[in-house]
Amino acid sequence: MYKHLLSVGGLTLVSRGTGFVRDVVLGAVLGAGAIADAFVVAFRLPNHFRAIFGEGAFNSVYVPSYSRVLGTEGTERAKSFASQIFTILLLSQIVLLALALAFTPELVRLLAPGFEADPDKMAHAVGMTRITFPYLLCVTLVTLQSGTLNANGRFTAAAFAPVLLNVVMVAFLGVAFLFPDAGVAASVGVTVSGVLQLGMMVVAARRGGLMERLVRPRLTDDVRRFFRALGPAVIGSAGVQIAIFADTIISSLLPTGGPSSIYYAERIYQLPIGVIGIAAGTVLLPEMSRRLAKNDAEGALHAQSRTMALTLVLSAPFFVVFVLMPREIMEGVFQRGNFSAEAAAASAAVLAAYGAGLLPVVLIRSAVASFQARGDTTTPMIASLSAVAFNLGLKILLYKPFGAVGLASATAVGAWINLIILVTLASRRGTMRLDATLARTAVAVDIACLLLGAFILLAVPTIEPFAQRFPMPGVVALALIGLAVALLYGGGLLVALWIMRVRLPGLARKAPSPAA
Repeated sequence: MYKHLLSVGGLTLVSRGTGFVRDVVLGAVLGAGAIADAFVVAFRLPNHFRAIFGEGAFNSVYVPSYSRVLGTEGTERAKSFASQIFTILLLSQIVLLALALAFTPELVRLLAPGFEADPDKMAHAVGMTRITFPYLLCVTLVTLQSGTLNANGRFTAAAFAPVLLNVVMVAFLGVAFLFPDAGVAASVGVTVSGVLQLGMMVVAARRGGLMERLVRPRLTDDVRRFFRALGPAVIGSAGVQIAIFADTIISSLLPTGGPSSIYYAERIYQLPIGVIGIAAGTVLLPEMSRRLAKNDAEGALHAQSRTMALTLVLSAPFFVVFVLMPREIMEGVFQRGNFSAEAAAASAAVLAAYGAGLLPVVLIRSAVASFQARGDTTTPMIASLSAVAFNLGLKILLYKPFGAVGLASATAVGAWINLIILVTLASRRGTMRLDATLARTAVAVDIACLLLGAFILLAVPTIEPFAQRFPMPGVVALALIGLAVALLYGGGLLVALWIMRVRLPGLARKAPSPAA
């Protein structure tokens, strides 16, 4: 499993790395003005629906369902099941796309009501949304094929597909002079990338003998069971997306630049989430599903605990730097071209608030696997909706006095509540066991983070004046700080793990067999 985890994590790192380049180019070309705000909304709308009906709800139900059919009924029945879901999903997405294109102004008005005060910004958002929305159809089918490939132990194509989004968007921004504005160029790049991602997944599925077929939809027992589980999963996933929808709606009421500051901060914040949290969840869910299908509950618990330990080790330094040095990050990454020092400062404050919730966000995917691998989508739904209810109330209280920072802070608090509920319920039911190795690893990580925090507070103020001697001082300062942070955290962690008698290779040792 850990080979797959590192493979998916590595490819996800490539995806996030190219996404990082994409966002730097977006910042330099679009800046943080009206066109950038309009593009943020146009880009987020199809991605909101994708997160609800695609990666969020769909995968959490489809992978365990497909794995169960494959393990108990064989390859042909699994292929038939996948084809049924593929056909139903395609038809539903065609209907959704038609409705979205017909009612785009109403959709934008609903989710960005603040734009009505600026007719030009509203017109830009409507036009760009009509261009980007077909991306949803393509990427939803990509999600299904990714789930089928993952359940069969094939992770490479699915992990690489998002790279195409970033590369194609950068390419279209490079020829933005051919379009009415850079926002339109980026929007076209989004949809073209969706077509290319779907094409790549079709090729991968055909090579693996896993390509779905268009069939006459039939409500077989397996399909009925899938949709019974999908309902709670959609509601649970929608709960998280409701909070993000609220960010989009409320941020549209902020002065120009508000949605953009949230977008750019979120791009940095999402880097470790994608590389670590999503990669861990992507590999852990099918692994636990397979082990539970073989009645290897002990092996499933072992795999979960080790994955959470590794997730904690990798994500903790990002938590420290996001909270303690967000200004240096945003200035070094984005402050060039149309992205001003004021825009960097605004995004830095949002990044610090988001960073406070990083640890629970990366651990939630592993915690949810306790339930989803056993076919329980109701409990994560309840946990998610409980957290979202608190989150939304806090957003309403904080957005006026604190603006975008208030929205990000509420998101962080909601993530902590969600994780606490999941861990508490899973531990009580015996579907999660936080063992001694995980506890000792957590202590070692705390020690390394304390060293890291002290370094940032004491040494960073001396590094920045030194970097002023070089061209692009913000980039130089960030590079020097980043190198020092990596060496210090890595060294401190190794020493702390040795003191706590935990060996890193132990995180990846094989789980005990059922007979052990």
